[in-house]
Amino acid sequence: MGRIITIAIPKGGVGKTTTAVNLAASFAAFERRTLLIDADPFGACSMSLGFTPEKTKGGLYEVFNFVYSMTQVIHRTELAFLDFVPANVKAPQHEDRLQRLSENRTMLRNVLRQLVPHYDYILIDTPPFLRGLTTNALSCSDSVLVPMKSGHFSLEGVDKLFRHLEWIRETANRTLQVEGILQTMYEPHLKVTEISDRELQLRYRKHLLRTSIPKNTHLTEASFYGKPAILFNATSRGTLGYMELARELMGRHAVPNAAAQAGTPASGLQGPAQG
Repeated sequence: MGRIITIAIPKGGVGKTTTAVNLAASFAAFERRTLLIDADPFGACSMSLGFTPEKTKGGLYEVFNFVYSMTQVIHRTELAFLDFVPANVKAPQHEDRLQRLSENRTMLRNVLRQLVPHYDYILIDTPPFLRGLTTNALSCSDSVLVPMKSGHFSLEGVDKLFRHLEWIRETANRTLQVEGILQTMYEPHLKVTEISDRELQLRYRKHLLRTSIPKNTHLTEASFYGKPAILFNATSRGTLGYMELARELMGRHAVPNAAAQAGTPASGLQGPAQG
């Protein structure tokens, strides 16, 4: 069975979507069947992968409204081993309705059940708040990956998330694990980085990942071209950082090739959103 990892923290601007897109692309580069799900109504994953509205034929919004099944809203990407489900929220009233529907925290778990055997990894990008869609994602995940940028507000966001994880384990998903805390936009010689490093070691030493992602303009530039960084500049420090992160995580869980065992290629799931 594939591993479901939610990328979450109740703080914007820390590289959450950048991590979701580029970690998914890195898993795919290592030929792991990967599905990226955009559960953030803002839809930044779609923009980062080049899915403009005219290329998006359905998404999580339609799934939660029982218009399409999950298999019908899977979009192929430029990477052979990476599939994508957009949020596809096109109007404020759609966002409000999706948020209301997501209060049923078993929603995502139910619609993902049929997909898990066909993927090695399913990554879920979430909005920068905890209720609704983020809680839905955490309720069905094996683990949560926590990206954070050095700074006081990011540390507060990690504290808030960890308190929320305790509640999730008590009420919805007792086996939820912490995949790790990932330091993003990392600048090692700054005073704020030194303070953040010290606080992380004091509070969350056992959850800190070995890999950190350096501050790198190519990661930002890649999103303007609608590509993951590995297709924009494969040798940039940012790209190599996410490849190292994927290598670290793969070494940790040794996920078997679920798609090969199931005998069904991930992008072979048929539906009107295939393109």
